This record gives sequence, C-alpha cells and structure tokens, in this order.
Amino acid sequence: MFGLGFTEILVILVVALLVFGPDRLPELARSLGRGLAEFRRASSDLRRSVLDAAEESRRPEAKPAALPAAAGPADEAAAAPLAPAATAESERDTGRS
Repeated sequence: MFGLGFTEILVILVVALLVFGPDRLPELARSLGRGLAEFRRASSDLRRSVLDAAEESRRPEAKPAALPAAAGPADEAAAAPLAPAATAESERDTGRS
C-alpha cells in the first residue's frame, strides 16, 4: 500500500503499544477505523457527484420550443398598448372626467 513491509508494520505496532499502552490501543484502532470509513464514504460521494456533473454536461440540452413567426405591422398595432390619447377619448365617450 505505502511500500511498507511486514517488518515495518510490526515495528509501528510495537511502538504504538509501548506509547499508548494496551488499554488505549483498541480504542485508538477503533477511532482510526471509523475515521477511515468516513473518509472513504466522503471521497466516494465526492467522486459520484463529480461524475454526475460531468455526465450532465455531456448530455445534449433540450431544445427550446419553436418561436412563433415574426409579427407583421398589423400584429404590432394590435399588440401595442393603448396610448394616453386613446384612454382620454374612451373616458369622454363614457362621460367620465
């Protein structure tokens, strides 16, 4: 894994046993195992999200719906808002002031 042989790992374990003692060593090993499991879980989640984002960017995007044909001059006049003069004329016709 890291280029460590059996002898190197054995020396590390003996030194850890001497430093931490037989009471704390199982507790430390358990904490180390939980930490490694959490790291693996986080790295796999990150990898999955990056792969999903890359896959999403490769997919062709949905094309927008076709736009209606260009409006002609008659359509523009019908769609234009009422001018203030036209509003004033409609108020005169109804008798309001």
